[in-house]
Amino acid sequence: MTRLLAVCLAAALAFPTVAAEIRPAVLYAVGQKFDKSFNEGAYEGAQRFKAVARGELLEFEPTSPAQFEQGVAALARRGATDIVAVGFYYAAPMAQVAPRHPEIRFTLIDAESDQPNVRSVVFKEHEGAFLAGMLAGLASPSGKIGFVGAMDIPLLRKFAVGYEEGARHVRADAQVLVNFIGNTPAAFSDPSAGKELARSQIERGAEVVFAGAGISNFGVFQAAVELKRLAIGVDSNQNGLHPGSILTSQLKRVDLAVERSFAAARDGTWKPGRIELGLAEDGVGLAFDANNAPLVKPEWRARIDAARADIIAGRIKVTDATKR
Repeated sequence: MTRLLAVCLAAALAFPTVAAEIRPAVLYAVGQKFDKSFNEGAYEGAQRFKAVARGELLEFEPTSPAQFEQGVAALARRGATDIVAVGFYYAAPMAQVAPRHPEIRFTLIDAESDQPNVRSVVFKEHEGAFLAGMLAGLASPSGKIGFVGAMDIPLLRKFAVGYEEGARHVRADAQVLVNFIGNTPAAFSDPSAGKELARSQIERGAEVVFAGAGISNFGVFQAAVELKRLAIGVDSNQNGLHPGSILTSQLKRVDLAVERSFAAARDGTWKPGRIELGLAEDGVGLAFDANNAPLVKPEWRARIDAARADIIAGRIKVTDATKR
């Protein structure tokens, strides 16, 4: 029996395709649960599922990535049948921990695992970032814009590259400043450093700064407010944090990934493997609402909508920095 056949057989036996009672759990990324970003998106998706399923939601909030194993053990003791782990840095510990809990269905957000009881959900961040770059390029009189990321890792390079390609799609002379806060996950929780980098970019001429740094985004936004420039949020709709200063937010629908995974487990259709969400799956996109309506001209919105359709149809190719 080949390893692939054995994996598929084990998955079929462990997770039958019939509706079942489940006990869902979320193991959050390091930081705040209500971060107006990645974690909060996961929470909202879990809450939507909970409202329909009318059951209990188990949660674990780590203070460092090293607590992954501890978190899984705690959730398992409480009877979790399905655990969503939110964060790219859980890929390595997942490979060690998942085989010890073959009865649990794991969903790993933002990373991949080949374990037979793990569903890996990744996103086409570059597609959404392309649209964000277009809007930044249209809104910037000089064409000089910035990107502040938490860490220089492939995941965030996808944002930076897509953003630059989008800006140059609407103006060939666009200049994009790119800086990263740090080289550990702590960079996602350092608003002061985010503010200083954004301030530096603005002082160098950036008129729009895209914040891709978790809780550190709050510092980027504050710099934009104080220096009267524009910022772009990420993951969740952050437009309402500073109306008039946040041009848009690039949505990354972690909420849908969480909700759909729990629903599949309940309905008996959950399967392990890789799932990729992009514009076509409504997994990424831009946020338009009353908070940023005064900042976005109708003709800009029309160009964004047209580009979105062209990307989905394959007429516009956006570079995935992880595959170059």
